[in-house]
Amino acid sequence: MTPFSVRSPRVVAARKLQRRRARDQAGLFLVEGPQAVREAGGHVVELFGTAEALEAHRDVVRAAGTAPRYTVTDAALESLAETVRPQGLVAVCRALDVTVKEALARRPRLAAVLCEIRDPGNAGTVLRTADAAGAGAVVFAGDAVDPYNGKAVRASAGSLFHVDVVRDPDPLAVVSAFRDTGYTVLAADGYGPVALPDAPLAGPTVWLFGSEAHGLPPELGSAADHRVRVPLYGRAESLNLAAAAAVCLYASATEQRSRREVL
Repeated sequence: MTPFSVRSPRVVAARKLQRRRARDQAGLFLVEGPQAVREAGGHVVELFGTAEALEAHRDVVRAAGTAPRYTVTDAALESLAETVRPQGLVAVCRALDVTVKEALARRPRLAAVLCEIRDPGNAGTVLRTADAAGAGAVVFAGDAVDPYNGKAVRASAGSLFHVDVVRDPDPLAVVSAFRDTGYTVLAADGYGPVALPDAPLAGPTVWLFGSEAHGLPPELGSAADHRVRVPLYGRAESLNLAAAAAVCLYASATEQRSRREVL
């Protein structure tokens, strides 16, 4: 069978998913590279690859299950990928969104809410960190970046498929839902009155993280049970979002696990 070219209808249709409007309308998004496609597994709807990549990564093809796979030219693959040196595979995947109610029904011990986050690289990095720390859900609240943006998907390194992803336009409603379910709500705030070592971290916890430029909106900081700062022992003025989220989420994960071991 002749490989699909740049102008092949299926390639053209998939390429449209590089735009947010098309992703939202179709409920689909693109995943690039063998490792990320392997993590996507049963979420794959279509798999595109060069002949060489499909042969070299037969385990990835098997992981995609019954999803149709299409051999494409190098130029077609490059048109679907957003990296300078694509690795030969691009998958169309189903969006993973769940509601806040559905995420809470799984009773995750740890969750993160990203409020008005705009940078896709930071968003994907926090997704990856949350997954590594054992968090069960990441909420993109308010006017936040699309978690299915190509840069966010790549930065998540497959973790997008391991945690519940929620998109909700109302951050205060999200906070209320977590509190009503028994979570301690902690707002990451560089000027917060509670230092991280003194924060209550043992129970079910949801962390609120604000935008890179403006931090948390005042009403969200006020809605939290505690505003928590990460102590800075050197001369740095602050931590960036991804670093602060990593410190806070791992502090919670460590405390929760140490308490369970004691019990």
